[in-house]
Amino acid sequence: MDPKLTEIAQTFERFKAASVRNDFDTCTRLLTQLKVSLIEYRSLPPMFEATPNAVHELTLARDIYEHAVVLSVKMEDQEAFERDFCQLKPYYTDARGRIPQSTQEYPILGLNLLRLLVQNRIAEFHTELELLSSTALENPCIKHAVELEQSFMEGAYNRVLSARQTVPHETYVHFMDLLAKTVRDEIAGCSEKAYDTLSVNDARQLLLFSSDKDLLEYIKEEHPE
Repeated sequence: MDPKLTEIAQTFERFKAASVRNDFDTCTRLLTQLKVSLIEYRSLPPMFEATPNAVHELTLARDIYEHAVVLSVKMEDQEAFERDFCQLKPYYTDARGRIPQSTQEYPILGLNLLRLLVQNRIAEFHTELELLSSTALENPCIKHAVELEQSFMEGAYNRVLSARQTVPHETYVHFMDLLAKTVRDEIAGCSEKAYDTLSVNDARQLLLFSSDKDLLEYIKEEHPE
């Protein structure tokens, strides 16, 4: 194997170990090193040259960008997510047929759909959906995002909030929490216009909180006025 490729693989193992222990500073530093190291490989997007180690190089690079996406979720950095997903996407589209499919492909594609939904980028959400195969659309991770979007558009907010309990992948929890906040902000904004007063009990039910304590914390943090 190419000695430089071996070095990249070893750095990647250190990156994964740091990610497991949530050492984000080390992860960020190693990820920068990894991305710089990948630049010189002509087998990678956009050139896709048929080099002797092309399959291994493509697979390793894809794994690195997949872990970069997951790291961005753990760090709650949506800008990094978008940047890393854009770098990863060609490995799911243009490299299809060149390397075996990744087991993380559908979870990450579903995660991207969820991010677009959280950011209320509905047109892009549907554009991404149209690019997916019929097989992908049947995957639980993709179906989860599609069902969420339908519930959100229908105003079935209770279904949106309860969906957090049935996430198909652990990385979805962060975006589900953001979506729950979006839903509650939407309800709160409408309630302010629709009601002169609300009892604590009615407000708790309306905002779909399980306790008065959660409701009062939300009011204090988001609507102190």
